Amino acid sequence: MSAVHREFLRKLSAQERTLLVLREELYEGSWDEMKVDLESRLKKGPHVFELSEIIEADMERIQRLVSYEQSHDIDLGEYLEDEE
Repeated sequence: MSAVHREFLRKLSAQERTLLVLREELYEGSWDEMKVDLESRLKKGPHVFELSEIIEADMERIQRLVSYEQSHDIDLGEYLEDEE
């Protein structure tokens, strides 16, 4: 694992790390499937306001992780496995 990627993973918030683990375990490594699921949950309403805020914040976190993966042409899930 490169030092740059290792440092990026080390600096992930608990929420970002959880999203990455969930993507691997529940969505077979697919951000798209995870985003579709979260968007679906958001649209089904009615929601407690706090839940909507959490989902929206998670969508922003996912976008940050996707952007990192795309800009470095990597799969963070593979690096996460190296850390364990």
